[in-house]
Amino acid sequence: MELLFELSSKGRRGYRLPTLDVEEVNLKDYLGSYYREELKFPEVSELDAVRHYTQLSKLNYAIDTTFVPLGSCSMKYNPRINEELSNLQGFKELHPMTPEEYSQGTLMLMYQLKELLKEIGGFHEVSLQPAAGAQGELLGLIMILAYHRDRGNTHKNRVLVPDTSHGTNPATASLCGFEVITVRSNSKGELDWEDFKGKLDDRVACLMITNPNTLGIFENNIRRVAQVLHERDALLYMDGANMNALVGMAQPGKWGVDVMHFNLHKTFSTPHGGGGPGGGAVGVSEKLEPYLPVPHVSFKDGKYYLDWNRPKSVGKVLAFYGHVGVILRALAYILSYGKNIDLVAKHAVLNARYLRKLLEGLFLDPYPEVPCMHEFVLSAQNLLRYDIKAMDVAKALLDMGFYAPTVYFPLTVREALMIEPTETESPQTLVSFARALRKIVQKAEKEPQELRDSPRTTPVRRIKEAEANRKPVFRASLA
Repeated sequence: MELLFELSSKGRRGYRLPTLDVEEVNLKDYLGSYYREELKFPEVSELDAVRHYTQLSKLNYAIDTTFVPLGSCSMKYNPRINEELSNLQGFKELHPMTPEEYSQGTLMLMYQLKELLKEIGGFHEVSLQPAAGAQGELLGLIMILAYHRDRGNTHKNRVLVPDTSHGTNPATASLCGFEVITVRSNSKGELDWEDFKGKLDDRVACLMITNPNTLGIFENNIRRVAQVLHERDALLYMDGANMNALVGMAQPGKWGVDVMHFNLHKTFSTPHGGGGPGGGAVGVSEKLEPYLPVPHVSFKDGKYYLDWNRPKSVGKVLAFYGHVGVILRALAYILSYGKNIDLVAKHAVLNARYLRKLLEGLFLDPYPEVPCMHEFVLSAQNLLRYDIKAMDVAKALLDMGFYAPTVYFPLTVREALMIEPTETESPQTLVSFARALRKIVQKAEKEPQELRDSPRTTPVRRIKEAEANRKPVFRASLA
């Protein structure tokens, strides 16, 4: 496919500028030596531009075009009603510096979402401010740090992280200055109780747990874990990335979880990926409520307002209060389910267990006797005898019209295939996906080289991912 620079032909123009409605100025006066008379932009017609970007869009693997069983990421369909509501003129054109008295509608909906997330998560309070799950996770650790320093617990400098937690957990803890201690999982894929107890001492500030964990297995000892932590004045952080398995069915705050981030794009169907914007709302217990970031959406005397009077707050984590478009989409999604929001988790778990059954015997199942929740992990180790790896399976799926599942994660399973169908996929789609994987396994036995050469139908063939990341090759630029 040709680049726009290759399509360029002198004199073509594919843009229309609006009538100038401000005073004209000489940019050279403002830019000085940075001002350039000529810019090497491609010159293409409107038809050239439309065709080019339309063809590019067809190359994307997206939830609107194909099944994306990306384990740990809950790549569910984004209902169009969410888009319509978030694009209403009154919301879309509201300036972030608009005074509170003229922003009551938006503040009301933000407050409403906050209250709904409190109920769904079973938390004392919620902040919608974080721009993404990763930032929500960072905020959670910063609040835990503030809690301990406020109590004079300067010796609490360790964070326990299970080997089945999300990969960002140890990175976030390290970024906040904590020493990271890994806790092993047991033969059932859950937190190893003896290893946990052996590593829990007075230096531990918190445990960061994912529940269900990255194996898709529920941590049955979660209440007991919280109780033991609290007895040592340590806190329990829960990564909420897998909340899609629990929404409407369980409230982590009621288990003793002190802080959890919600991934609005994973659980509540706001757009996912592409660099943002996102939403990483954070729910907290009463212990951590004083440390929530400012401002905080509040309601008093019939008015909604942003509360800045929080003396123990850890400060701001975003220039303005959250990403309103994402917040509105999440609210629309929750309200569309209403009291039946438990169907999200029920159907997500049902789909995962159905797909796991369809794939029975094709790959190794590291925990065959343990029921999965919304996702599950299989191992392609059985294909190594044909010199076929999990990566080959992933690449071959692209040729069959499916996006690949997460591979090589979690690290506790060799040649891991981490699969999550979500609740929005139909049984027919899951059957088609299982058939594709069955064909891949058959090819591994009879035509392994074809798999090693996959993908064959994509614009870019097999590349060395690490090298491509470190040494990208640019064919054109504005220089």
